[in-house]
Amino acid sequence: MQKQYIRTYLNNKFLAYITAAAFLLCAMLMGISIGTVSVHPMTIFRVLSAEIFPFISLGNTDAMHSNIIMNIRLPRVLLAGLVGASLAIAGAAFQGLLRNPLADPYTIGVSSGASLGAVLTLFLGLSIPFAGMFTLPLFSILFSFLTIFAVLLFARNIERSMKVETIILTGIIFSSFLGALISLMIALTGEELRQIIGWLLGSVSMRGWAYINIILPFFVIGALLLLVNSKELNAMSFGEEKAQHIGVDVQKRKMMVLIAGSILTGAAVAVSGTIGFVGLVIPHLTRLLWGPDHRHLLPLSILMGAGFLIIADLVSRTIIAPTELPIGVITAIIGAPTFAIILIKRKNKL
Repeated sequence: MQKQYIRTYLNNKFLAYITAAAFLLCAMLMGISIGTVSVHPMTIFRVLSAEIFPFISLGNTDAMHSNIIMNIRLPRVLLAGLVGASLAIAGAAFQGLLRNPLADPYTIGVSSGASLGAVLTLFLGLSIPFAGMFTLPLFSILFSFLTIFAVLLFARNIERSMKVETIILTGIIFSSFLGALISLMIALTGEELRQIIGWLLGSVSMRGWAYINIILPFFVIGALLLLVNSKELNAMSFGEEKAQHIGVDVQKRKMMVLIAGSILTGAAVAVSGTIGFVGLVIPHLTRLLWGPDHRHLLPLSILMGAGFLIIADLVSRTIIAPTELPIGVITAIIGAPTFAIILIKRKNKL
């Protein structure tokens, strides 16, 4: 009886959205309230109300708390949420497209390509005329896009059928090679060394509202592209031939998914550095809880990914306070064992 109740609950998509949204809301509340200076939830509510509805008074707000919430904690939480959501939905899309739960921006080399583009921008001091602060994410997106197509082209030359295992192994090869290029640039770097290494370790610390303005348009574009293609991802998850038989333009839809995933990954890496395993763990967990239907998997991954990275960032800045750990360390500690468990389960099924 209890198992039947749990199964019914998990199959109820309305409750799934409520649960995921509640998880995100709790994560945001914890991220804003917990820190060196604790902030009461009612204080957060009053400060946010005063900022959004200045004509409505809900009581006096302390200037120190207002500054902590609006200029330090809230932008950090929102940025972590946007990065986590971007990586999670991109991972879910790649896993559906490649029909393998081991695929994510990190394992197929997209994150490494985005990192190389960002490091090159910092290393060479590149700037696109009229692009301003968008120069970094644009180069990051460009290199992530080039990397995924290089991986697919290389995998196709090795094996015409392009088995998923071949694509993932090719992605790991490219990640290693691109990582070596990044290490070479670090070795040749002078004054920019600290900035590049700090960025590579992954962090959303002290980024501010400007970085939210950078990632937000790319997140909206990439997420909308994937959500529009959710039905096609369902079809392609059963194989490209079957998808073609039911009228899906496989090549066009595949290109759109790859472009969207590259946009999301590139923008996320540009503002936060390399944060691995989010795109692997969150879609896999969401799929286990609420099923593989991409019409729900993608938006639920957005909510779960955002909440997960906010919690990971909270742990990174409080576990050995006042010292902050790179957020990529926390996600790797969680993600690497999860990756191993997925591999073991897949081997046992074969």
